[in-house]
Amino acid sequence: MTMNIPDLKKLIDLMENSTLTEIEIGEGKDKIKLSRQSSAVAHPHQQTHYLQMAAPAAQTVAAPASAPLVAEPAQPEGHVVKAPMVGTAYLAASPDVPPFVKVGQSVKVGDPLCIIEAMKMMNRIEADKAGVITSILAEAGKPVEFDQPLFIIA
Repeated sequence: MTMNIPDLKKLIDLMENSTLTEIEIGEGKDKIKLSRQSSAVAHPHQQTHYLQMAAPAAQTVAAPASAPLVAEPAQPEGHVVKAPMVGTAYLAASPDVPPFVKVGQSVKVGDPLCIIEAMKMMNRIEADKAGVITSILAEAGKPVEFDQPLFIIA
């Protein structure tokens, strides 16, 4: 199977203009696989493309220079408090009171950090390490995923 650059560009354009996340074309032992992966840190319309060609030489070809590359952000140093469940994060007990914690505040083990509402149940998330809050990664009233970083304690 022979594929030239214009053919590859047509496949990439096809993926960019559709909801396809993967295309694989093969003939015999030769195959071309085009995969799209999005990153949570990327702009919603930005996509990163990877092109892999499995041929006798098993070569990997990077996507064209026009495809944006997204670097993973550096994770802040310290102890990461992660969401133990899926739900909605609340940083205060109610909208008219101050948040449980602020950046720079010292916390002890057991101090409340936030509340995650899951299935109409309010679940208090507590500090599992003593230290200082260096980063608040959760947003008030926004959904959180299981194991999503919420706070950094140094």
